[in-house]
Amino acid sequence: MVKERLIVIGGDAAGMSAASQAKRRRPDLDIVVFERGPHTSFSACGIPYYIGQVVDEEEKLIIRTPEKFRERDGIDARILHEVEEIDTAGRKLLVRDLKNGRSAWEAYDQLLIATGAIPLRPDLSGVDAVDIYGVSTLENGLDIRKRIDSGGIKKAIIVGGGYIGLEMAEALVMNGLDVSLISRPAQVMATVDEDMGALVSQAVQDIGVTLYLDETLTAFETTGGKVTGVVTDKRTLPADIVILGLGVRPNTSLAAAAGIPLGEKGSIRVNDRMATGIAGIWAAGDCAESFHLVSRKPFYVALGTVANRHGRVAGINLGGGYATFPGVVGTAVTKICNVEIARTGLQEKELRKLGIEWVSAVIKSRTKAGYYPGAGEITVKVLAERGSGRLLGGQIVGAEGSAKRIDTLATALHAGFTMEEMINLDLGYAPPFSPVWDPVVTAAREVAKKL
Repeated sequence: MVKERLIVIGGDAAGMSAASQAKRRRPDLDIVVFERGPHTSFSACGIPYYIGQVVDEEEKLIIRTPEKFRERDGIDARILHEVEEIDTAGRKLLVRDLKNGRSAWEAYDQLLIATGAIPLRPDLSGVDAVDIYGVSTLENGLDIRKRIDSGGIKKAIIVGGGYIGLEMAEALVMNGLDVSLISRPAQVMATVDEDMGALVSQAVQDIGVTLYLDETLTAFETTGGKVTGVVTDKRTLPADIVILGLGVRPNTSLAAAAGIPLGEKGSIRVNDRMATGIAGIWAAGDCAESFHLVSRKPFYVALGTVANRHGRVAGINLGGGYATFPGVVGTAVTKICNVEIARTGLQEKELRKLGIEWVSAVIKSRTKAGYYPGAGEITVKVLAERGSGRLLGGQIVGAEGSAKRIDTLATALHAGFTMEEMINLDLGYAPPFSPVWDPVVTAAREVAKKL
């Protein structure tokens, strides 16, 4: 009897999560994973901490090797294999073995596309010079750390003030480099409101990073094929190494060429079971669309947490079960040395675009009881819908112990809480952990007053 065959394109978070779920539910399923890189299931989120030498060994970032998937799970994970074409009518893929350069057609019964996202790379003079790096794969992280360890690097320029840019700023400072960061917006961390972004900008400067805000990258200076400087619309900065942190876009050119419908920001359109518009084809992870539970609209976000949840739902369905992915609220956290940053829900510019009227409040408090040793400052911003009082979003910047408080707000968003319900939450209290009124609840009280 011929086994049903599931092929997965992409061997990281979403792809391997789905493959594992499907195999557990249907051990008889023949599962093949094609991954064009040399690793499966690595932690991309851990790359800045490996570069900053917080994580000392690259092996710690590899969650499971292809050998482990084959031996323990019975999943045929093939690294260094790139899918070149999808034939949806014939249910087959053209796959190139990157080690020998040969291509062959592979048949499938079910197909999961988990091709991830591609880092944005500006089409500018000198962008392909030596010592200009993106930070999207484990290979990127290994190359950057190897280059820093080899010596001769003093001045580092980061282009982009998002999560990767900020985390890499910390990593490079920890390596003793002179670090500058260029941001086209007038603040770093554009996913928080301007008032909260100003706090993040200050935190970046406090660790010794020079900020060049409201500046546009125009070119790279090179000598002998190596980068020597970064040119903006206002100045030229010398550079020994350049890190690009300009964000990502969904890697969907393969799907688009096959006629698979696309959605928000060019991501693959899926239903709540992670199925595409073509029978037998599914999508999950950074290449796939999500649904925002607050705006009630399609939404694209590239986060490991979302990718893993996408993969779990797709895998359950591929394994014969039934699961749905209800959506996301856009929760994310990061830190700059001792300053933690968190956000969830919608921010002001998104609310303005949606035509939603809101009320907000910003409060400053302490992470612990004020008299308890080690209490640090925390700033919390909460946004609620005018009239109904429905929670719309929240942002937090503060000392250690601040960021994970965003989970209270994220949970409340999933539940559709109002400010009155937020105020009455029975949260834990003891002096080592919080003031009597948790800062999140204090912010909710201030918004409730305005309502």
